[in-house]
Amino acid sequence: MRENSIIRNVLLFVGLVFILGAFCGCGMEKTKVKKVRDVEFTVIEQSEIPKELLNTMEEKKKEGFKLTYTDEKNLYLAVGYGEQKTGGYSISVDECFLAKNAIYFGTTLTGPQKGERINEVSSYPYIVVKMENIEEPVVFE
Repeated sequence: MRENSIIRNVLLFVGLVFILGAFCGCGMEKTKVKKVRDVEFTVIEQSEIPKELLNTMEEKKKEGFKLTYTDEKNLYLAVGYGEQKTGGYSISVDECFLAKNAIYFGTTLTGPQKGERINEVSSYPYIVVKMENIEEPVVFE
């Protein structure tokens, strides 16, 4: 009889934890970050990427990456989406702005269009942007 009471209390506790977790999770949404200003950037070609950054990108290209690199006057942000089974992918920059304590940088990978001719060989889509050297952490979204 005492065992049944213990089991019932444990099940009641587990159920209560589950219900509280469900209620807490339902109201969660992404916190909006307050933009201080947009950050101007330039998408650069492979030939313009600093050698050290390019070497790191090459090492990590299969898995994907989110990298930063700075020199005396520029900050470079690089995002790679890992190995894709075909070509025909493109990357767009959704946002690049300075908030109070960080630079926020968001990109989107877009696959080949339906009916588009694509190479049936693996590709490693990436984008690298160059901007002024702002000494703030970078948040990749």
